[in-house]
Amino acid sequence: MNAPVAAASDLAALSMTEAADAFARGEVKAEALVRACLARIEAHDGRINSVIRLDREAALEAAAAQDKARAAGKPPGPLAGAPMMHKDMYYRAGKVSTCGSKIRKDFAPKVTATVLERLDAAGAIDMGTLNMAEFAQNPTGHNAHVGHCHNPWNLDYCTGGSSSGSGAGVAARFFTAALGSDTGGSIRLPATLCGVTGLKATQTRVSRHGVMPLSFSCDNVGPLVRTARDAARFLRVTAGRDPKDPTSAPEPVPDYEAALTGSVKGMRIAVCETYFLDGADAPVVTAFEAALDALKAAGAEVTRVQAPSLRAVSAYVALISRVEGAAIHANWMREHPGDYAIHLSARLYGGYAIPGHLYVEALSRRGPLLRQFVAETLTGFDLVATPTLRTRVPTLAETDIDADPANWSRFMAVSANTRPFNYLGLPTISIPCGFDDRGLPVGLQLAGRPFAEATVLRAADAYQRITDWHLASPVL
Repeated sequence: MNAPVAAASDLAALSMTEAADAFARGEVKAEALVRACLARIEAHDGRINSVIRLDREAALEAAAAQDKARAAGKPPGPLAGAPMMHKDMYYRAGKVSTCGSKIRKDFAPKVTATVLERLDAAGAIDMGTLNMAEFAQNPTGHNAHVGHCHNPWNLDYCTGGSSSGSGAGVAARFFTAALGSDTGGSIRLPATLCGVTGLKATQTRVSRHGVMPLSFSCDNVGPLVRTARDAARFLRVTAGRDPKDPTSAPEPVPDYEAALTGSVKGMRIAVCETYFLDGADAPVVTAFEAALDALKAAGAEVTRVQAPSLRAVSAYVALISRVEGAAIHANWMREHPGDYAIHLSARLYGGYAIPGHLYVEALSRRGPLLRQFVAETLTGFDLVATPTLRTRVPTLAETDIDADPANWSRFMAVSANTRPFNYLGLPTISIPCGFDDRGLPVGLQLAGRPFAEATVLRAADAYQRITDWHLASPVL
């Protein structure tokens, strides 16, 4: 049975798949969907600061073209009619891509990212670009150049980073979906802090051509959306081999949406008692345990395991991203050192002090540590479950390390539970699983074997069918 289509004033509340399916059935026009999203942006983004560039007229023209094609009987693409905006590091030829920085405030690339080309071909409507941490280099979403992005649940709190505008905008119902990027958690963190769904696929599953790099070894492209079903369809469109990206994987891309059976019966889920719950705040643990109980009630088997390799994993991923980030920024650091925010300049300078043999060690240990982690936590299991964030959502003030370097430990703690899965390269999703005692979202993180996105998405979708956390939206 089809879900009822929202009234015109509520069209922005539709999820990506709901919007695309309603358009495909002829129940709503693409222009109406775009106008509903534009109205919310214009009414509320002045306080949230999620948007960097709003391409209002181009979006309306694209929507009108889709409506005309639909009226003429042309079959719509799987994302046709769905308004989107994307982190300002996905290149579109001739359009400025600031990467959240002063250095690239006028940079207009000559290429278009493969992932944008695939979204265009599927009918997605691109409305512009979004706020982000400078050069995608922090987990909180602070940005000294374009202003901090604010959490729509409470403006004093972090959105998570570095895909801050993507998480905040999806939560605020400014658009149906957004591209983020994830090198140490930058899709999953805004997803959990803003109460939406964020998917990091297996390393190399999605092309990185035309995307600003942060770390060659750990960067990932992926969506922030409302539901696991949205993530499944989005990934089906964007995943797959790309000749322009020699690192992209050749594995066939399955129909992820078809794998959403709604059942976790017999699924085996491991919970690491070491590392992921270390020092976790009580409201987070309460929500996490309730999520596990819901999965068990639905037929999943949940078992506690140990994973002593994780502390080494977390250390190595931080080392790799520091060194590779320093290499990418070497020329700019020599020519424009004063154009970086204080904390980013300090982070990049630290990368130059790391000895080469330690970087090589971190790379060479990646395969053995992946095999060890699989043996410790995935042998006999389908998934690993953790809280996405160990602590309650922090405020912008208490994680502002430019204002007070003493905030460093709280700043780095934000990504403690997400970083390991970037080093290991495993597919991982964050979905809403409750709220803390201050009314801020809590996230459940599920990770699987390499290229087992279908299993990860199936479990996330099944959880969302028996809970309604993902349906909650902030009052703006």
